[in-house]
Amino acid sequence: MKKYLIRRLLIVIPVLIGISMIIFGLVHNTPGNPYSHMIDPNMTAENRESMLESIGYYDPLPVKYVKWASRAATLDLGYSTRYKEPVTDVIGRRIQNTLLLSISAFIFSTIIAIPLGVISATKQYSIFDYLATIIAFVGLSIPAFFFGLLLIKFLAFDLGLFPVAGMQTSGSGLSGIGLMLNVAHHMILPVIVLSLLSTASLMRYTRSSMLEVIKQDYIRTARAKGLSERVVIYKHALRNALIPVVTVLSMTIPFLFSGAILTETIFVWPGVGTLALNAVLNRDYPIIMGTTMLIAVATLLANLFADIMYAVIDPRIRYN
Repeated sequence: MKKYLIRRLLIVIPVLIGISMIIFGLVHNTPGNPYSHMIDPNMTAENRESMLESIGYYDPLPVKYVKWASRAATLDLGYSTRYKEPVTDVIGRRIQNTLLLSISAFIFSTIIAIPLGVISATKQYSIFDYLATIIAFVGLSIPAFFFGLLLIKFLAFDLGLFPVAGMQTSGSGLSGIGLMLNVAHHMILPVIVLSLLSTASLMRYTRSSMLEVIKQDYIRTARAKGLSERVVIYKHALRNALIPVVTVLSMTIPFLFSGAILTETIFVWPGVGTLALNAVLNRDYPIIMGTTMLIAVATLLANLFADIMYAVIDPRIRYN
């Protein structure tokens, strides 16, 4: 396992380089001047061109990439043209908010989806199974932004049960436990919206995987030995059914980061999602590169997590 992890980590390096090349090329080939809002309109054309030349705006694309990559290797992602400070500082202030939202949505989705999928499979064609299937299809079909607006309309505006937007009540002056409860209250609607699609898909995958496993011969043998149905389902069947489910879980992790862009925008959550959106709108290339590379790293780490969990769940799997 140790050698396997080392090999996988070494593979991550060229993959990240390839991803960074593609993203860098796409970002820097978009029309417009990213420094236009930084230039004094009273500056002469000669001084403007001199300034752009000095910062490397007219350098060939490969030269620009090499300069960026050499700095990124030391975790220097550049200087934000909008916030006028290092990209790592800007992202560092936002990443904890996105992690709080994404991890909460991941835990909520896993806790809800897997038990519902197991029960739905063990009670196939029952009323519960039909209801769970309908809910899952609704969750897969409804757009996240529309679902978020519905929750804001009915639960926040009409009933006043939850805050409309933000991470905490402005001007409240709360601290300690009070602040934690206030943030948790603001988190409820964004977490529900962010976890909707992943919960629905994970529940369907768990159901399908369980239905396939409980029809296997070793499950019938376990029942014939007199084992209780709970032991058969949750000790023998579920463990084998989790292998494809782990794959879906690993895909959910980067989705929560990328899906946070819409969710954070709707609920004005001060995270990486809103930061990435504002960076695109303001042509803040360093921030765009930083946030997209963050999602790329999360995706690669999620795949590594899935490979490790395969061996943990199924002892038959060994990496040589």
